[in-house]
Amino acid sequence: MDELFDRMLEMSQKGYFCSQILLKLALEEEEKDNPDLIRAMGGLIGGMGFSGNVCGCLTGGACLLGYYLCKGEDDELEDEQANEKISEFVRWFQEEIGGEYGGTNCDTILDDNPSNKLMRCPKIVERTYEKIMELLAE
Repeated sequence: MDELFDRMLEMSQKGYFCSQILLKLALEEEEKDNPDLIRAMGGLIGGMGFSGNVCGCLTGGACLLGYYLCKGEDDELEDEQANEKISEFVRWFQEEIGGEYGGTNCDTILDDNPSNKLMRCPKIVERTYEKIMELLAE
């Protein structure tokens, strides 16, 4: 998964953050581009506007699953496992990431130290993306 990590790092260097990176990866896999969606995902970064609340990987990950599994058009049906998969992801994030860092808020994950972002966030984004791909493959 070094290629994935390198791609995420490249996006980060271009100014994208956790939730945006998750969706950009998905769009790239489908050879699509949707700047409006990526811009909207910016509302989740840093715990929603860098307020330190719920981690953008958690909320962005739920959005990523929704991107693949939920209804998007009038004649489209939601995948019958959509809510189950999203709930499973949330439980995983709370147990794995929340358990490791003492909670799922950005401030908690970063231990109220913004410089921890460079060490912690890339790994969390990578683990989140891998878990979501695993859930979708099941």
